[in-house]
Order: sequence, then structure tokens, then C-alpha cells
Amino acid sequence: MSSLPTAALGASGIRVGTQGLGCMGISDFYGPSDLTESRATLDRALELGVTLFDTADIYGSGHNEEFLSDFVRANRDRLVLATKFGVVRKADDPTYRGIDNSPEYIRKAVDASLRRLGVDTIDLYYMHRRDPAVPIEESVATMAELVAQGKVRALGLSEVTGHELRAAHAVHPIAAVQSEWSLFSRDVEDSAVPTAAELGITFVSYSPLGRGFLTGSFATASDLTDGTDFRHQQPRFSGDNAAHNVELLAPLRAIADARGISLAQVALAWVHAQAGVRGLAVVPIPGTRSRTRLADNVAAATISLTAEELATLDPIADKVAGDRYADMSFTSAGRE
Repeated sequence: MSSLPTAALGASGIRVGTQGLGCMGISDFYGPSDLTESRATLDRALELGVTLFDTADIYGSGHNEEFLSDFVRANRDRLVLATKFGVVRKADDPTYRGIDNSPEYIRKAVDASLRRLGVDTIDLYYMHRRDPAVPIEESVATMAELVAQGKVRALGLSEVTGHELRAAHAVHPIAAVQSEWSLFSRDVEDSAVPTAAELGITFVSYSPLGRGFLTGSFATASDLTDGTDFRHQQPRFSGDNAAHNVELLAPLRAIADARGISLAQVALAWVHAQAGVRGLAVVPIPGTRSRTRLADNVAAATISLTAEELATLDPIADKVAGDRYADMSFTSAGRE
């Protein structure tokens, strides 16, 4: 039975549970996963009222979309499917990340995603990363063609500045903007969040648990036991930065202990609270491959933090050591 309220995705007419599920980790970036448990987690998410399922064409180089296909088609009228285009990988270089926002690539990418997903329409189609060399108006005009063709229902952008969001929205309504937003990462509040609030665009927060750091399960780099875990490459998870950042969890732990809840629930409740604080719809999409963690995360959507608790948590982001990526040029903060 659903335990989640719902929120609109901009003016698209689409509504989703106020917490979604990021599916990236099923196929990529965090080491091997148990696909049987991952599928059970998808089913359980839907039972708990999660309806927004977020993937991208680069997650596992297409594997994630293929894995989700059976689940999506079996529950097509009960869920909202989001996927993305724009980040390009190379088969012979697993570390390579390029960006392609060209109209030709967009048209090719959407057809490939539809084929892998086994559906006729994608509910929410995001530009995954922005290539400043291609006018955003040109890319969004091409995305709008996909809506007219019935391949896509609503448009989204990921990691864009407020200025870019405004320019895109003038070409075609943008339903959602997705960026990292958490107690550890608040650079989006400079322009993306206020612009989204002004334009009535929903904010979808990825990595709302700081890629696991805010759960308290990480203490040193040695906790990342799998060598393929991409957090090895992230400054916040390395050496002295990690040791410093662990100490920043003390206020979360104090609130969690006082309330009898988890650190993850405190961190997610803070993200949910931003809807009222900032005046816009906010839908965090924590990723997990575990039904137990999923239930814990979903429960956070109904936890209300007090003004005093929010004030206690507010200074944390300014004290975090290390950027959220080694290369910030791919993010909105890199272009502010």
C-alpha cells in the first residue's frame, strides 16, 4: 500500500510519488549487484508508492534500460519512466565521458532508448549533461520534436544553470530539472533552484544521500572494497577529505538518535523539507539495490524536521571538503 504523497512534474500533467528511485547502481558505478534482489527492489518500490523510476542510456552502456524493460512493460500504467541522453562512452575506454547535444544525436539516442526499454513512449526525457558548444535552444527544439512525434511526454534537463533553464523553458516547457542536491551539495541553490521555483519546474534531486556518505556507512576509503566503485575517483571520498567529512555527520547523528530514525532518513527529510523552504516541488531519487534500504528511504518522505533541526543542519555543506566530482566542468556549478 502506498505511503507516499504525490507531486506534479512541472505543468506536464504527470504526477509522481514524492520520492523516486535512481536505478543507476543496478548496472554501473557501484560494483557488482544482485539482479534478483534489484528486481525485487523495483517491485517493492512500486508497492510503497514510488512511481518515478530514473535511468539513462549510459548506465551500464544500455544495460540498465534493458534490465528495466520487463519491469516497465509489466507495470506501464502504474509508473513514470525517466531516461536521459547526452553522455557518450567508448567501449575501448571505460573512463571516457563525452557529451553530445546535437540534434542528430538526440534523434538517434531516443530511438535507441525506446528500443532497449521496449516501450513506445518515454514519460520524462532528460538532457543528461550540457554541451555549451551547442545552443541549448537548438537541443530543446529537437527534444520538442520528440514530444510532437509521441516518443516523449515531457522534457527535463540535468545539471543546468538557472540561465540555461530559463532559455530552454522559453523554447518548450521543461517539466523537471535534475541535479545533485543534498546536505553535502547545495551549489544548485545559487540559480537553478530559484529559477525552477519561479518557472514552476519540479526539482529532482539525485544523490540526495551524498552517494552513501550521509548514511554513515562510510568512514575511510578502505570502506569502498570494490575497485570498480567510481567513488574512488571522487574527492570527497579520498584521504583527508573523507576523514574530515565523516566528522560533519555529527548533527545528523544527534537528530537521528533523538528521533530513533536513521541518518539516511534525516538526510532525505532535509531534501524533502526544501520544497516548503524554497517554494517548489522536490522529488529526491535515492538509489538502492536493497529492499531494506528502500523501505527506510521511503519512510523519510513523511518525516518533518523542525525549524531548529533544519538550522542545525544548515551549515554542513559549507564545511564539506572536496568537490562532488573530480571534474566539475560537467556540472552546472562549473558554468556559474
